[in-house]
Amino acid sequence: MNSKQPSRRGFLKNGAALAGLALGAMRPASGQTPASEAHSEEHLKDLIAYGERSHYVKSVRIPVMERMSPDDFGMTFHVLSPLQDSVGMITPSSLHYVATHRGSYVPDINPQEHRLMIHGMVDRPLIFTVEEIKRLPFVTRTHFLECSGNRARATHKTVQQTHGMTSCSEWTGVPLSLLLKEAGVQSGASFIVAEGAETVKGATSIPLAKAMDDCLVCYGQNGEAIRPQQGFPIRLIVPGFEGIHNIKYLRRIKVVEQHYMTYNDYGHIAADSRVAALNRQIGPKSVITFPSGEQKLPGPGFYEITGLAWSGSGAIRSVDISIDGGQTWTPAELRSPAYPMAHTRFGFHWTWDGKECVIMSRCTDELGTVQPTRADVAKYWNKPNDSDLQVPGTDNSVFPWRVASDGSVHNGLA
Repeated sequence: MNSKQPSRRGFLKNGAALAGLALGAMRPASGQTPASEAHSEEHLKDLIAYGERSHYVKSVRIPVMERMSPDDFGMTFHVLSPLQDSVGMITPSSLHYVATHRGSYVPDINPQEHRLMIHGMVDRPLIFTVEEIKRLPFVTRTHFLECSGNRARATHKTVQQTHGMTSCSEWTGVPLSLLLKEAGVQSGASFIVAEGAETVKGATSIPLAKAMDDCLVCYGQNGEAIRPQQGFPIRLIVPGFEGIHNIKYLRRIKVVEQHYMTYNDYGHIAADSRVAALNRQIGPKSVITFPSGEQKLPGPGFYEITGLAWSGSGAIRSVDISIDGGQTWTPAELRSPAYPMAHTRFGFHWTWDGKECVIMSRCTDELGTVQPTRADVAKYWNKPNDSDLQVPGTDNSVFPWRVASDGSVHNGLA
């Protein structure tokens, strides 16, 4: 099979690639169903008030295989986003993954009563209401979130299970730097400690340089108020840092002179500088969402391989695709804007010959950092390169899907 990627003009000229699809489109719409019967008055009110998706769309979140939700304590977190059904780069708010909230329930916070305090090494300790925060100059930026537990295992069957603890949203809020400057950060300060309003006060230490750079105090997600599972009424967004640093239900920021050991930091720091670095910022990562695990190709022919790429170091510069298990790589096309610290959609023209193969994606970010293979990761940590490779820090290794000759798609680690 010729691995050279066809040009856009050549693809458009070659109508044969779409011939089978066109014939299908011209068939009578015998499968169409008549308009549904009249809805109840209450249902019509709901449609006017908020709307709903088509009942033919079945995308749902599922719990992590290794940690069911709700668990024995009634905690409803570690819930995976259905990446296999995703299109574009934005995750619907209702399908955003849920990693953790510190307590047995999602806090029910009245925004009129909620407060954000900024204190510590500042000239003017401040307390803001939510409405006061909304009155300040705001920005809207697109950023991904990812849990450090987003690790592929040989037992996982779908891309939702291997990579579903990442999502990407359009976040709206006030730059944290604006609030800190208003409070007046004192000389000698080097970290902030951010705390949420959960039952167990989840908190984290963040370098002051990062806080003054691009962190946001957000009240909006995808054009509406942040949802309760995502931190309503306000949360902290720390672009590119692992999810646990992005404090939900934000209520307090203390400016301090050094790194503080907090509830969230316990188990996420280490004496080994290599581990510490990888426990904070997400490395370049990508995954193919179609074709992916438990999907099936109906037969040989043209397909569009697609997936997502992201990096905690900045924007995605390029994505490469391999259809021979990593022996050769060919550039894919970026199909969405490549924003810093955001999911980027990629696509690749592929004509499958019906033979078994292994497909992979590999991304490079704007710093020139290339997503490592599992062999690279195993060598770095001096561990065996086996199907259950578990390493400190986040896992951003290249992931394989095996396409069988019958068109079924399976985890390439199994």
